[in-house]
Amino acid sequence: MVSCADIIAFSARDASCILSGGKVDFEVPSGRRDGTFSNASEPVKFLVPPTSNLSDLVDSFVVKGLDVEDLVILSGAHTIGRSHCSAFVPDRLNVTSDIDGGLAAFLRGQCPADAAPGGNDPTVMQDVVTPNDLDKQYYNNVLSRTVLFTSDAALLTSEETARMVMDNANIPGWWEDRFEKAMVKMAGIEVKTGDQGQIRKNCRAIN
Repeated sequence: MVSCADIIAFSARDASCILSGGKVDFEVPSGRRDGTFSNASEPVKFLVPPTSNLSDLVDSFVVKGLDVEDLVILSGAHTIGRSHCSAFVPDRLNVTSDIDGGLAAFLRGQCPADAAPGGNDPTVMQDVVTPNDLDKQYYNNVLSRTVLFTSDAALLTSEETARMVMDNANIPGWWEDRFEKAMVKMAGIEVKTGDQGQIRKNCRAIN
């Protein structure tokens, strides 16, 4: 029997494989059980905002058993998808030392200065080079200062994480291999097994 928690983990695995053209391909252990309590505000406490500095990012990962390398590797998922303007307005609309002038100008043309959730809040691609591919382009974007979030640019603010960014950008297969391992590690955070929780009959509600 497959739980709802397993379905989510398997979906992340399959999406990674498809979007990477098979370059990211890993096995995820099954056997998770579903929780019996859900609170929409609970996960938000552990999601750091895209305006975070490196120290806050590291702290948020460590509390969940992940390390600095996991942070850098999993940030690579920002190579795909779209973001609402409110996630980075107004921080990224002006030219600063950590954002390319061309990107700032592009974002000013796409995003209203008063972008806010629930209001006038368009979306933009996170990676304009290979927007539909799960690949290592994100790290090239970090190096060229063409990333959307302050938290992405923060990876260059320490020698350790900057070196990791360069390795992921320059060494073939380096990021894909580590992304697979980091995804498996993340999928094992606070997993319920044995007699814990339940296997839901309807993923939208407890039994």
